[in-house]
Amino acid sequence: MYWKTNLKYLAILLVIWFVVSYGCGIIFVDELNTIKLGGFKLGFWFAQQGSIYVFTILIFVYIRLMNKLDKKYNLDS
Repeated sequence: MYWKTNLKYLAILLVIWFVVSYGCGIIFVDELNTIKLGGFKLGFWFAQQGSIYVFTILIFVYIRLMNKLDKKYNLDS
């Protein structure tokens, strides 16, 4: 169950990262470019900066989820 839950977390987080990096940076760029963020078009921002920020946030989310999962299965040190 531990690894099944771990793989589920990984799959969900990777899908989020894919949607943000590929979807917002490439597929939905025209729609997002109608919105400006700090003087830059939002599609450009996601392609250049947003996906990196989201990936970094997802790393910390994964750490938190795994710490909870470790405690649940008494694997924490």
